Amino acid sequence: MKILVCITHVPDTTSRIAFTDDNTKFDQAGVQFIIGPYDDYALARAVELKESLEATITVLHVGGAEADPTIRKALAIGADDAIRVNASAKDAFYVAQQIAAVARDKAYDMILMGRESIDYNGGQVHGMVGALLNIPSVSPVMKLDVESGVAKMVREIEGGTQQVEVPLPLVAGCQEPIAEWKIPNMRGIMSARSKPMEVLEPIDAEEGTSFVRFELPPAKAAIKMVDPNNVEELVNLLKVEAKVI
Repeated sequence: MKILVCITHVPDTTSRIAFTDDNTKFDQAGVQFIIGPYDDYALARAVELKESLEATITVLHVGGAEADPTIRKALAIGADDAIRVNASAKDAFYVAQQIAAVARDKAYDMILMGRESIDYNGGQVHGMVGALLNIPSVSPVMKLDVESGVAKMVREIEGGTQQVEVPLPLVAGCQEPIAEWKIPNMRGIMSARSKPMEVLEPIDAEEGTSFVRFELPPAKAAIKMVDPNNVEELVNLLKVEAKVI
């Protein structure tokens, strides 16, 4: 069985975000990048399934060479090889087309990825990849097992969960608690250095959107201290300034 795990290269949530060029470009200076947390769940489940399914795991990323350390971390966690499509991730449809082109050529049985990236939170790529390949796409998947060529999943829906069975191949957008995150050990880190990583040039693909300007959220207002005995002032502030009552 061949499993493709698509990963993103995203800023750590503790990083301070800033923009340059009149707020039209993301400033990467001093930013720590990580594997997207939801993609980490997808990779962790693939590693858990690897032995029982006698599977091989390929990680795929659409992006520049600056993401190579992130890709190597995925190899250290347990992937067998990697592919990097040498292109800027311009929008969800563009990325989906690049993933689909690779997957179509290599005929993977499962394509796993996070339910969404944590930088743009679009949650669109898995559905687009499924449509481009004409195979089922299921998200967000909280549990995934494979028996006799059928994926048995539990996905989250509004107000509860839903059990789904889908024949392979398929695309799955993953989230917790599908697996426990894996931390690469020293042996994995050393072996990752010699695992193959193929760099492919992108296919010509349509771009559906373009970025005009970025904006930071408004700065938080200063904290006001209210005497615990002054209930009238507290109520007035909640009504007039906070406007929550």
